[in-house]
Amino acid sequence: MILLLFSSFFFCVSSSSSSCKLRRQFHLNGLQKAGDVVLGGLFEVHYTSVFPEWTFTSEPNQPTCTGFDTQGFRHAMTMVFAVNEINRNSNLLPNVTLGYSLYDNCGALVIGFRAALVLSSGQEEQFLLQENCLGTPPVVGIVGDSYSTFSIATSNVLGLFRLPMVSHFATCSCLSNRQRFPSFFRTIPSDAFQVRAMIQILKRFGWTWAGLLVSDDDYGLHVARSFQSNLALTGGGCLAYTEVLPWGNDPTELRKIVNVMKKSTAHVVMVFAHEIHIYQLMEEVVRQNVTGLQWMASEAWTSVDVLQTPDFMPYLGGTLGIAIRRGEIICNCSNNMFLFFFWQDIFQCRFSPPPAGWVEAGGALCTGQEDLHNVESELFDVSNLRPEYNVYKAVYALAYALDNMLQCEPGRGPFSGHSCASLQRLEPWQLVYYLDRVNFTTPSGDQVSFDVNGDALPIYDVMNWLWLPDGTTKIQNVGEVKETSKGEELTLHQDRIFWNFESKQPPRSICSESCPPGTRMARKKGQPVCCFDCIPCSEGKISNETDSMECTSCPDDFWSNPKRDHCVPKTTEFLSYHEPLGICLTSASLLGTFICAVVLGIFIHHRSTPMVRANNSELSFLLLVSLKLCFLCSLLFIGRPRLWTCQLRHAAFGISFVLCVSCILVKTMVVLAVLKWFGAVQQRGTVLVLTSIQAAICTVWLVSASPMPHKNTLYYNDKIVYECVVGSTVGFAVLLGYIGLLAILSFLLAFLARNLPDNFNEAKLITFSMLIFCAVWVAFVPAYVNSPGKYADAVEVFAILASSFGLLVALFGPKCYIILLRPERNTKKAIMGRDTPKT
Repeated sequence: MILLLFSSFFFCVSSSSSSCKLRRQFHLNGLQKAGDVVLGGLFEVHYTSVFPEWTFTSEPNQPTCTGFDTQGFRHAMTMVFAVNEINRNSNLLPNVTLGYSLYDNCGALVIGFRAALVLSSGQEEQFLLQENCLGTPPVVGIVGDSYSTFSIATSNVLGLFRLPMVSHFATCSCLSNRQRFPSFFRTIPSDAFQVRAMIQILKRFGWTWAGLLVSDDDYGLHVARSFQSNLALTGGGCLAYTEVLPWGNDPTELRKIVNVMKKSTAHVVMVFAHEIHIYQLMEEVVRQNVTGLQWMASEAWTSVDVLQTPDFMPYLGGTLGIAIRRGEIICNCSNNMFLFFFWQDIFQCRFSPPPAGWVEAGGALCTGQEDLHNVESELFDVSNLRPEYNVYKAVYALAYALDNMLQCEPGRGPFSGHSCASLQRLEPWQLVYYLDRVNFTTPSGDQVSFDVNGDALPIYDVMNWLWLPDGTTKIQNVGEVKETSKGEELTLHQDRIFWNFESKQPPRSICSESCPPGTRMARKKGQPVCCFDCIPCSEGKISNETDSMECTSCPDDFWSNPKRDHCVPKTTEFLSYHEPLGICLTSASLLGTFICAVVLGIFIHHRSTPMVRANNSELSFLLLVSLKLCFLCSLLFIGRPRLWTCQLRHAAFGISFVLCVSCILVKTMVVLAVLKWFGAVQQRGTVLVLTSIQAAICTVWLVSASPMPHKNTLYYNDKIVYECVVGSTVGFAVLLGYIGLLAILSFLLAFLARNLPDNFNEAKLITFSMLIFCAVWVAFVPAYVNSPGKYADAVEVFAILASSFGLLVALFGPKCYIILLRPERNTKKAIMGRDTPKT
């Protein structure tokens, strides 16, 4: 089946021939071992390639691989070791020998893709076409590729035929798309988790302002998009800048990127790129001497030794990085083709025959007898096996999938008709079924399985680059981050972290200082959300947390304190007995009551004198009592309003004043003598009827819409004004209108009787007192309406007292003067005007 895809590489010998011949072979660096089942491998043993000039006037030459990649070589040797270890294990794949076919992608997509085609289709020079294709495929699965871009390209094609690929180093989150990559698996977590893990570290140290550098490939560009979306969702911070590191040596672009880093206020730089990018970037950083930065490394370069040089460590010391889970592998690698390249690289020699001009240029020839004991190379460091551990798990995942497949019992299989797969008729998609369900534990104790997207269980180590005083470096484990049911769980041993700053403390990297309680964040126009101003909360609103987005309004009965960080009960306001205004009005009320009592006592004591007896002494006594009630009812307007005081104050005020004015009206009618039959009984009856009408008005008012206490928050924002609402404005108006009607009637009648010939004409006094009374209450209405809160009560009390004092003084002042100071005028003749001296 797979051969059909690559039919362009084959041609039939003749139209009637039943065999096909390979059109041409790719010349690839590889390492093979035969077996009953062969696993493929794609590794970067060389990190760059030199391509010949393509003129197409002759057959193009093959590209040349250069730059020995020690880490890629370790990866390939890990697969060799894992296959050999499985072959020695009698419990795993018994009676089945695993083989391998490994190829070098030379750091070039085109070479890696060629190698993938070779692994999937084989390289036999010629093969016979049969009606039934039997036997195992050239490889049943592929371990690799290292780069995300390479894995995307390869899996896009091989996925069409469900040939399983298990990558150890491709982290692009796009590879989790099961619809696009149905047979792709990996033993390294997705970049989506790595991004979330990095955000957790940012949050732990409060770094909300960071720069991001990514490589110009699928790996870096997907990370950039993932960072933008995840930061927006979690609110973990903002990116001060996002720059793309170029492939190849581009000094101008690198200079521009480093200038951006220098000008930025962000002190944290996250880099998701490959070793070659970081090396070129750091050369420019050293050239411009950019210090004071906290570097954060992705898994692609966290454990790279080549960056830990005396030139770079003053800048990269203290780096925090995400690293692949470390594992234990003991590998003794035998001689092979890849070791041939390693030997030439480590001893800087060439085996015979050497390249043209090598000897002439002074190059040494390799003898194979060179001593490795005096060589320092990361190849021999087995203490920090991280990507290698992923290769190891990838090989074992394929082996366990094969083992589970071979243990299938006929008639109980997962495929159509409950059939089982076999090595003789193995289809690649059948192995994908078992890979989806593989679950085993490595000798190091790590569980290996794949989720529905083919991703490994997400877990990373957190590493820290320690720069020791003697100039050496050490990468130490300071924590881990793993996926749990609650999300990403970060464990950090902060006391072990080396900080490459004078303070030996983590740096601060924020765009704006945190807004303290009492303020809210206001985003600066045209800048990320992490750049903001702190705006104080307005009155009545608070924020009791740092970096509040909004200020919260206080409840109705509360107000913000001066710092705007918590709500306090509003101050209450009412006309109190304890404040100066309340004390003055209370004193005036009691003084008026006392004067009324004194006058009443004087009148009682002199009740037999003509001055008291004139014009119905009984009405005078009743008038004094009513005035006393008027003075006392004003006390109901002072103090905290309660239901009974609110109901009683206006009723007592209205009835007391109607009683008072009724007495005055009757006295005026007596002065005028308008009715001959208007005797004492009729006078008392008139007062009673007029007062009863007011009592009826008050009763209807209280029953229909009773006044009641009310918390008024409209006058002041920060105060609660306790007041009595009248309930019914109509009722209050009728009450006042009735008093005014009686007062005006009294005034008019008294005005008509002002010129009567009596020496002591009480009509004049009534006229003057009613004039004062009406003037006070006419002025009261606008003053009351425009006075807020307690001052409305004060205005009403003042009007009551003023009118009461006016009546008391105008009506009883002259009489008391005559009774007490001019007793000679307290005679009937003097009052009737018959004892007036002649002039």
